[in-house]
Amino acid sequence: MFQQRFICVCMIFTVLIPIAVSADLKVWTLAQTERVLRDTLPGEGLPVHIAAAKNEWESFQIIVRSDKPVGGITIEAGKLRGPWFSHIRARDARLFRQHQMELTVPTYRNSSFKEGWYPDALIPFFHPVTGEALLNARLKAVPFNLPANETHGFWVDIYVPKNAKAGKYKGTYVLRSSVKTVKIPVALTVWDFTLPRVATIKTSLGWPPDRMRSYYKQRAKDGKEEEPKDWDAIETQCAEMMTQHHINCWPPVPWMTPKAQSDGSFKIPSENIEAYRKFVDQYQVNALQTPHPGSVVKDPDADKEKLHAWLKAWTDAAKELDRTNIVFYTYLRDEPNDEEAYKYVQKWGRAICPVKSALKVMVVEQTWTQDEKWGDLYGAVDIWCPLFSLFKPESAAKRQALGETIWTYTALCQRDPTPWWHIDFPLLNYRVSSWIAWRYRMRGILYWGGMSYWRGVDDPWTDPKTLDRRKNGKGPNYNGEGSLLYPARAVGYEGVAPSLRLKALRDSFEDYEYLSILERAGLADQAQEIIMPLAGSWFKWDSDPAAYEKARAKLAEMIVKAKK
Repeated sequence: MFQQRFICVCMIFTVLIPIAVSADLKVWTLAQTERVLRDTLPGEGLPVHIAAAKNEWESFQIIVRSDKPVGGITIEAGKLRGPWFSHIRARDARLFRQHQMELTVPTYRNSSFKEGWYPDALIPFFHPVTGEALLNARLKAVPFNLPANETHGFWVDIYVPKNAKAGKYKGTYVLRSSVKTVKIPVALTVWDFTLPRVATIKTSLGWPPDRMRSYYKQRAKDGKEEEPKDWDAIETQCAEMMTQHHINCWPPVPWMTPKAQSDGSFKIPSENIEAYRKFVDQYQVNALQTPHPGSVVKDPDADKEKLHAWLKAWTDAAKELDRTNIVFYTYLRDEPNDEEAYKYVQKWGRAICPVKSALKVMVVEQTWTQDEKWGDLYGAVDIWCPLFSLFKPESAAKRQALGETIWTYTALCQRDPTPWWHIDFPLLNYRVSSWIAWRYRMRGILYWGGMSYWRGVDDPWTDPKTLDRRKNGKGPNYNGEGSLLYPARAVGYEGVAPSLRLKALRDSFEDYEYLSILERAGLADQAQEIIMPLAGSWFKWDSDPAAYEKARAKLAEMIVKAKK
C-alpha cells in the first residue's frame, strides 16, 4: 500500500517537470563501500549482484548523471523472487536519496582532501517507523530534479528475514524520470546461515535524544525553532534506528538505579528489572552504562561496606534479569591524561574490581602507562578502551590473558593512517574498523557525541563543520565529528535521519558477526588468515572496498561449510 501511494504521488509531481527529451541520462549501480561525489564521471554496470545472510541488511547504490537537466526522478522497489516460491517483499527495502553538502575546509591531517560536494546524509522516501509519505519537508527524497553535469545517488537497503530460504533471488527495481524509464536487475544470494538476533560486538555510541534535547533547547532560546513536543515518539524512532544498525539504546535512567534499603543494602526493584528486560529484548541491547558509584559513595575506601552493597545490587539484578549477553559497566573516567586522573582511577577501580561483581569498570585509556611516574592502572580496570592509534598489541594481549576486555574508540586526536571517522575520509574507514577490532579480539566500539553533536553548526544539512575549533582559535576543523545522524525535522518528521557513514558502520558490525560465528565454531585461525591481508593493524589496512566484499564471501562460505 505504501508503494502504491508513493507511486501516485510521484506521478502527480512528474507531470509538472519540463521534459528534456535530448538529455542523456546515465544510470549505474554500486554495491561496495564507496562514496560517489558530485563530480564523479559516469560509471559502468547496471545489474546489481549482492549477497547476505538471513537476518542481515544488504545495500546498493543507484547513481545518476546527465548532460542536461532531468526532472522527476523516482525509484520503485521490486519484489525479489527466490527458490520454492519464496520472495523478499519490496516493503522490506528502505530507499533514500543521498543528500550532498559542500566541503571546502579539510578535516585536520587529511592530506588527500579534495574540495567538492560530498554525499552523507540520507533522506528517506517514507517515515522510518510508520511508512507514511513525508509531505511537509524542507528536503524531499523524490521526485528529484537532477541538474546537468552533476552526479547524485540513491541508497537502497534490503532486509533479509531470518526465515528466508537460502538461494538465489531475482527482481527488478525501476528508475523513472521525465526522459526515460530504466529497469535495474537485482540479484540477491541468501547464504544458508542466520546472524544472531543480538549483536556480538558491544557498542557505546551514546543516546541521540540526550544531545538533541540540549540542541533544540538552545535553538528555541535563540529564537530559531521550537523544541519538539513529543519526545517519547523521538526516543522510539531513535531506538528503532539504532536497533536496525546494531547499536545499543539507552533505557530511562531511573529503571536501573539501585535504591537504598532500610537494612543498608541496595536493590533495583523487580518491576524495573522487568521493564528493562522488555526493553533489551525489544531493542536487542547487549551493554548498559550504569550510574557512577560516586553517586552513592563519596570515598570508596572509607565507605567500602556501602560500596560493596551497591555493587551486590548489580550482581543480583544481573541474575534476575537473566540475559547473560549483557555487560554492565561504569564509565569511571574519561581519558585520564594526568597524574591526578590516574590516581582517581587507581583509587576507585582498585576498590571495585576485586569485588568481582557483575558491574565492570571501563576506562577510556590504553593498556600501557602514559607516564611511569603516575603508576599504572592494572587491577583498576576491567574494560580497557584505547584509541585506534594508541593500541599496542603486546600490552593488550597481556591484559586479555588475565581475563580483562579490550574495547576501542576513535576521536579527533587520532594519528595517521588510522581510519578517521569524518565525512571527507573514505567511507571504508567505518567498515574496516570492526575488522581490525576483531583481528585483535576487541569486543566493543565506543564513540562520543551521541551521534548527534550538532550544536557547532546552524544547519547540519548544509554545514559539515560540526567541530570547528578554528572559530575560537584553539585548533583545527573536523567535518562530521561526533555526528553520524541528522535532525530529521528537515526531511519531514521528528527524530533522526541516517547517514552513509552509519550504513557503513552497520555493515561493519555485521561483518564482525561473521568473524564471531567462525570464532565460536573454533575456526578463528582460518578466519584470521582471510582478514590479515586486509586488516593487519590500525596502521596497515587495505583501502580497496572490493577486497572486503571478496573476503566476506569467503567467510560466508566457511560458515556454510561448518554447518554441514
